[in-house]
Amino acid sequence: MKEDILYHFALGTGTHDFPALFGDVKFVCVGGSPSRMRAFIAYIAEELGLGSPGCDYPNICAGTDRYAMYKVGPVLSVSHGMGIPSISIMLHELIKLLYHAKCSNITIVRIGTSGGIGLEPGSVVITRQSVDATFKPQFEQVILGKTVIRSTNLDEQLAKELMECSKEIGQFNTVIGNTMCTLDFYEGQGRLDGAICLYNEEEKLQYLKEAYDSGVRNIEMESSVFAAMCNLSGVKVEDPVLAGVCSGLTLAEHQTPGAHQSWSITSPSSAGQGREKYNERLVGQDKDRERITHQLPSWAKQT
Repeated sequence: MKEDILYHFALGTGTHDFPALFGDVKFVCVGGSPSRMRAFIAYIAEELGLGSPGCDYPNICAGTDRYAMYKVGPVLSVSHGMGIPSISIMLHELIKLLYHAKCSNITIVRIGTSGGIGLEPGSVVITRQSVDATFKPQFEQVILGKTVIRSTNLDEQLAKELMECSKEIGQFNTVIGNTMCTLDFYEGQGRLDGAICLYNEEEKLQYLKEAYDSGVRNIEMESSVFAAMCNLSGVKVEDPVLAGVCSGLTLAEHQTPGAHQSWSITSPSSAGQGREKYNERLVGQDKDRERITHQLPSWAKQT
C-alpha cells in the first residue's frame, strides 16, 4: 500500500514518521483500560529513571477514543479494551506499527486483572498456555466461512525469566499456570449474577474444579487471541496477570474437593500492602467496576 492507515490508532504512514516515533521500541506492554496503561507508563518511567515526578505523558492516539498509547524510552504502553474482538483489532494495528517502524527483537507482555482459581488473593499468574472454555490450548476463529484453529502457547523462556524476577522481588505469590480465556464476563465464567443464568451454584463450582484440575489458575477474556496473533507474527509474548483481582474483588483459594471454603471472595485489602502497591502503581484500579461481585453463599462471603 502507498499508505497504511491504522484507523483505530489515528496514525498513518503518510502522516507520521513511524521509525522516528517508534523505532527504538523493544518492549510493548498492553492492558485493558487507558487509565491503567497511563499509570503503568508513569511507573515504568520512574523505575527506569526516564521521567520526573508530575511529568505528563501524552496519549499518542489522542485522535481517537478507541485506544490509548503512551511511550517512554524503549517501552510502549497500549490499552486494548475488553474481550477478544477489542484486543484483536488493537493487535492487528500494533503489529503493523512495529513493522513500519522497523522494530526488531520485540517482547510483548499483557498485564491485566483476572479471576484466580485456587490461589492466594493477589497472586500473579504467568501464563504457560491460554486455553478455551473447554480447556483446550487453542484459539478458534471463522475466516471466510472456514474454522481456523491456532496455537496459544506463550514463550516458555520468557515465562521462566519472569518467574525469576518474581523470586528476586519477593513481594508476590507467583505461579506459572494455564489461563482460561472466555468469550464473556458472566455466563462464560460461571457467574451467578448476570441477567441470564441457567445453571446453579453446584454446577458452577464443579466446572471451576474441573478447570483447576486441568491446570487452569485464572480466567480472563483476551489471552487466546493475544497468544495466537503474536505467535504468528514471531514476537516473544507473555501474559502475567494479577490473579483474582476482578473489578476490585479477589477470588480466593481452592482447598479440597467438597470443602465448604473451596471457593471464596475476599476484599483486596487482605492481599497485603505489596499487592495493593502493585494494584495501584502497576495495573491501577478500575473504580467504575468495583461494585460488581460474584453471587456466593453466605459461608463464602464470610471468609
